Amino acid sequence: MIVRSFKELEGTDRHVRAASGTWESKRIVLAKEKVGFSLHETVLYAGTETSMWYANHIEAVVCVEGEAELTDDETGQKYTITPGTMYLLDGHERHTMRIKQDFRCICVFNPPVTGREDHDENGVYPPPEPEAWGDPQLTEEA
Repeated sequence: MIVRSFKELEGTDRHVRAASGTWESKRIVLAKEKVGFSLHETVLYAGTETSMWYANHIEAVVCVEGEAELTDDETGQKYTITPGTMYLLDGHERHTMRIKQDFRCICVFNPPVTGREDHDENGVYPPPEPEAWGDPQLTEEA
């Protein structure tokens, strides 16, 4: 059993700040826990814009505070995301977040991240090594 709080992650190696300066993330569950997903609390800052493409991950996001405009960069469709709204990037969609008010959300990634990831020039996180995914079948095949 693991019990930890987002508060205790402040200032640790699990507290990641983007090189772009547009967001910070506290990664409370990582690949090294070997449970098959990672869990984060992320804050995107008001007045910023971040383009992302999780080519190697599926991400589910639940807004708990703030407001953002989510644009599906592939279709141009726009969504207003407010507390209690979830979005799921189940098709590896390229997307852009335009932050109206500081936007705090809880995110789940599969496969899990290792903890230090930041978006590359295409908005992508690199894929983790299969042995970090926490799936014994993937580990055995690798």
